[in-house]
Amino acid sequence: MMPKECDGPGVRMGILEPRQMTGDSFFSSGQGICSGFQFVEMSSRKSKSNNLKHSECLSQVQRILRERFCHQSLHSNLFGVQVQYKHLIELLKRTAIYGESNSVLIIGPRGSGKTMLINHALKELMEVEEVSENVLQVHLNGLLQINDNIALKEITRQLNLENVVGDKVFGSFAENLSFLLEALKKGDRTSSCPVIFILDEFDLFAHHKNQTLLYNLFDISQSAQTPVAVVGLTCRLDILELLEKRVKSRFSHRQIHLMNSFGFPQYLKIFKEQLSLPAEFPDKLFAEKWNENVQCLSEDRSVREVLQKHFNVSKNLRSLHMLLMLALNRVTSSHPFMTAADLMEANQLCSMDSKANIVHGLSVLEICLIIAMKHLNDIYEEEPFNFQMVYNEFQKFVQRKAHSVYNFEKPVVMKAFEHLQQLELIRPMERTSVNAQREYQLMKLLLDNTQIMNALQKYPNCPTDVRQWATSSLSWL
Repeated sequence: MMPKECDGPGVRMGILEPRQMTGDSFFSSGQGICSGFQFVEMSSRKSKSNNLKHSECLSQVQRILRERFCHQSLHSNLFGVQVQYKHLIELLKRTAIYGESNSVLIIGPRGSGKTMLINHALKELMEVEEVSENVLQVHLNGLLQINDNIALKEITRQLNLENVVGDKVFGSFAENLSFLLEALKKGDRTSSCPVIFILDEFDLFAHHKNQTLLYNLFDISQSAQTPVAVVGLTCRLDILELLEKRVKSRFSHRQIHLMNSFGFPQYLKIFKEQLSLPAEFPDKLFAEKWNENVQCLSEDRSVREVLQKHFNVSKNLRSLHMLLMLALNRVTSSHPFMTAADLMEANQLCSMDSKANIVHGLSVLEICLIIAMKHLNDIYEEEPFNFQMVYNEFQKFVQRKAHSVYNFEKPVVMKAFEHLQQLELIRPMERTSVNAQREYQLMKLLLDNTQIMNALQKYPNCPTDVRQWATSSLSWL
């Protein structure tokens, strides 16, 4: 029987009757009950505070790792590009400290670390006291500055020269640019601030009219004017072929290539480093447990298989960051540590076929049309088809299986066909003309047989006859 109160002579304690107790024993037993309640209350408070502390740790983990994955944190190490980094930092130091003009192109595939390389170099450069107060940086991007005038305005803005240029009238772009660089000179005109130009998507600047910006930048870097370093970032190996002869002659032809030359052991080391928490993490005990879990993950066989697949497809660190980000999303207060199952599920999401996913959301009629196109591709060996051919194929199937498939009107089937075109599962072979009949416009299917069959296996409530039609041989068509 449960106790009701801890003070009173009529309380039944379950083992001893009140009349069997002395006053002292009764008082002490009552105190024990009260202290028991206090203990339960204290333990519940303690568990709540532990849970709160745990959730705070996890929110900090999420913030640190997301920042690392998304924003290429400068605190992370460079991998496999130490030689290239040394070359780049020496070039920048010669400009920033000794006033020597230079130009260089950093070439590598997307995700190879070009931006991270230049950011690390600039960070190290700005830690030198005499450099940080003197050097100016200008960051341009070929996707944003689509012509030289926009690029010039951006240079003016980043150098804080809007007020200087505002009332001036210049005859040409070159005069405007030269004035901007002259304006950087100090009062005594004996020396000037070095300027570092970083041109991201460098190949897009080569498509500007007459390549005026590139010509003037490289021309200044060749002359004894303001010390200038021009650093171009591009993923095109044939970039020099895009430059005009006069521009190419003024370029130093220095090139730094990034090709992700590290092996799988190094890739595994990157995986561990990207997931590990830093030493300055507030909760040392949680950080130690988290890092031990990361070490166990790196030794897990299934995790290694997932990473090996990623490594074989692409050494791109962005794809690794995407994998880790998806796995990190599954970490919660009830599931505080990442597991091998999380990484395997994240890998499935990364390798998911987007077109096959679109097929899962189609109607049965649209599925039937795709199967009809598949059969036409098999019969005519990937030759293009038109709506009328697909409709005739669909009608043959309906006539055979009239009891299980509804026979839709032709305009309805046409609407479904056009919807497939909007979803880009089929595309026209040539540009659509106004007078062309839609029924006879040649189309091509953008799904292969494997994608269709995999999508049908997962399609919810797919009619058996439709599935059999998709898997049937060509002999009875």
